[in-house]
Amino acid sequence: MDALTSASLLGRDDEIRCLDGMLTAARDGRGGALVLRGEAGMGKSALLGHVRESAAGFRVLEASGSEFETELPFAALHQLCVPLMDSLSGPHREALEVAFGLASGKPDVLRIGMATLELLGGGGPVLCLLDDAHWLDEASAQVFAFLGRRLASEPAVLVFAARRPWARSRLDELPGLELRGLDDAEARALLASGPAAVVDDKVRERLLAEARGNPLALLELPKAGGFALPDVASVPNRIERSFQERAGRLPADARLLLTVAGAEPTGEPQLLWAAAAELGIDVASAWVEAEASGLVSISARVRFCHPLARSAVYLAASPAQRQAVHLALASATDPLTDPDRRVWHRAQAGTGPDDSLAAELERSADRARSRGGVAAAAAFLERAAALSLSAGPRAARTLAAAQAKLDAGAVDVAAELLTTFPADDPRADLLRGRIAFVRNKTNDGPSFVLSAARRMTGAAARDGVLDALEIALAFGRPSGVLDAVVREARGLDRGSDALEALVLLADEGHEAAVPLLQRVFSGDDQVWTRHPALATMLAGELWDTEVHSSVTGWLMKTGQQAGSPFVLRLGLAQRAVGAVITGEFGKAVSAIAEEEAIADALGMPPLRYSRLHLAAFRGQEQEVLAETEHSLREASRRAGCLIANTHWASAVLHNGLGDYPVALAAAREAVAPGDLYLAGMALPELIEAAVRCGETAVAAEALEDLVSRTSPCETSWAAGVAAYSHALVTGEEESFVTALRQLGSSTARPHLARAHLVYGEWLRRAGRRVDARTQLRTAHDLLSSIGMEAFAARAALELQATGEVARSRSAQATDELTMQETHIARLVATGATSKEVAARLFLSPRTVDAHLRNIFRKVGINSRRQLRDVFSSA
Repeated sequence: MDALTSASLLGRDDEIRCLDGMLTAARDGRGGALVLRGEAGMGKSALLGHVRESAAGFRVLEASGSEFETELPFAALHQLCVPLMDSLSGPHREALEVAFGLASGKPDVLRIGMATLELLGGGGPVLCLLDDAHWLDEASAQVFAFLGRRLASEPAVLVFAARRPWARSRLDELPGLELRGLDDAEARALLASGPAAVVDDKVRERLLAEARGNPLALLELPKAGGFALPDVASVPNRIERSFQERAGRLPADARLLLTVAGAEPTGEPQLLWAAAAELGIDVASAWVEAEASGLVSISARVRFCHPLARSAVYLAASPAQRQAVHLALASATDPLTDPDRRVWHRAQAGTGPDDSLAAELERSADRARSRGGVAAAAAFLERAAALSLSAGPRAARTLAAAQAKLDAGAVDVAAELLTTFPADDPRADLLRGRIAFVRNKTNDGPSFVLSAARRMTGAAARDGVLDALEIALAFGRPSGVLDAVVREARGLDRGSDALEALVLLADEGHEAAVPLLQRVFSGDDQVWTRHPALATMLAGELWDTEVHSSVTGWLMKTGQQAGSPFVLRLGLAQRAVGAVITGEFGKAVSAIAEEEAIADALGMPPLRYSRLHLAAFRGQEQEVLAETEHSLREASRRAGCLIANTHWASAVLHNGLGDYPVALAAAREAVAPGDLYLAGMALPELIEAAVRCGETAVAAEALEDLVSRTSPCETSWAAGVAAYSHALVTGEEESFVTALRQLGSSTARPHLARAHLVYGEWLRRAGRRVDARTQLRTAHDLLSSIGMEAFAARAALELQATGEVARSRSAQATDELTMQETHIARLVATGATSKEVAARLFLSPRTVDAHLRNIFRKVGINSRRQLRDVFSSA
């Protein structure tokens, strides 16, 4: 470690202990990630140097973000992985080759993350150092965040250095340390240790005051001349200026060579030499001068002494020099193996509109998009639009750039690009609508989309109307949007069964709409492919578990084949909802765990409603309350998000607990918005709670609504729920009998169990204790076997009132397992290997083995064979 780096570590004892501890833990197989954040010059790079020197026995991999490559997908990951690529084979190697543009295909971030995880875990302990992480491209940052969350059981350490001010990044969720300025004593000691001694007391005090504890400032500013007049510029700017002054004292060729190095982000020496030769630089003498300045060094890669030095020498060059440098780099870059970086350099060198270059940039955007680089595609398109001479291509490229910016999460930039479009352009309005939804402006989003549809014709208009509803459903905020969609659709030529069904639902009710809905799911309307969220809601209106299962199966298959995480996660969430309806809670747990695994791998929040449905049916009061509190917090930012689900879940939960006033209030809230699916599903809860509270008029009105929704569906599930709801309101025993017959032939076991329960309660209140015991015993056994604990407890109390004590459910060894542990245990119990489980849940085999050790401890076993025995008897 050089003297400068050693001096820069003064006052960083806590950070050094933390980093050394991570290395020690990784040697024992317990890895981790850390993000060092701080103002430029705070010592982040020095700490990276320390951990590099301390990592004896580690493979050390290094990469850095680059301001010039923030838009190129997987640029930083490429730097990190390429030295190890030969150690990979099969699908994982293929995944990385696709990411790096070495093979055709669409990158899958989850597969790329797993491939990188295998790469890092393929030998002894490994240390990954990533400097300038604030300039990481989005695709690389996503993979690094994935890795950072999965290193607990790996002998690997990831350390990032990121400059403040820090824009929100995917790395924010990883553990971090904020580097603060040195205290006065430490600052004085560091200033005294610097290579440029300060002997004047007044100058020393001014430097200490202006450096504000910044280590690099204390070491660098004295070199710029300690007797200069006070400067009000920020400390990083002054440090940069110091580097510029040092560069400014070099000969012209050396300065130009430094500019080339600053503009070439990969640090590839051969590329630097080729570009320098293109500029006519005397490389041999220029490099000697440049390296002697201490600003830059070379080994396997060209490395600046500090990230600020790179930007300093680049910005110090004149615009003409920077243009010449980028042209030289473009000329030196291979057009076959690296066409995108070549055209990007050409674009940076551009001086005016150029249709030919704009077309090249557009082709690069297509390549970037095919590789999953949405941010890169957006950048290429934005530059292509700026360089377009012709109005038509310029408008199309600007619109495409706005869409790509929105897809990449740059909402404000997308909105700014759209300001160049006329207010009455329907294409722009569609995008404005999507932007409004992302910004949580519930009223603006549909109005923009519907306004665009109003100015379209035929299929485009119909799709625009359905898009408004699909977006609302996808963002969890459909309330009010359905009414607006129906109003707009009334004036359209409705050539879509789905759109026609929506209008009929609103105007004439289910009897008129259900035949069309059934046709949607048996014909070729294609609503599934274009509007998957809407398809799940429409399927729910049919009270048909087979249709719902078909939709779910299509979502799963399509999500897997197309590599669409959103569709796959929607399919898993709907699989969980369907499993709750049929009483297969283990299957629901597995689907929820897989959806949450994908969400975690992508750094996104899970789809919480499926967990909420399961918790409500299980009678898990604390979980339902926690999810409700979360939804209320979300609602303060995103109106309507998950609220209907929480009201419905609260109604189910409190009916199970026998707290009927609370259940009644929640059911009323769930029904009120008239949303697709949940408003109908909440009606049986409303009827039961209203009957128990003596609100007979409310119950009768809700029953009329329920019957109007269920009778056209002609499924045993719908008929059975309607029958026992009718029996609750009217007290007609024959309706209870009908409910048991209908539900007995359906797959909706939870509702069958509840039908036995309410029938048994009715019989007991009628004084028919013997008959009541039969129904209540059946209800209790069914509810207990399904796992509906609150309703089972209610049945047990009713049985006790008849003079019989219900058998209490004995505690299960698996009760202590988390949802993820339960899923892993079930997979292993079926014979899956750790590697197979790891691939399914986007974990490493070591992490799966760590989970298994916890599972064995909690369950009280010590082998996979015993795990099979535990779950075969569960």
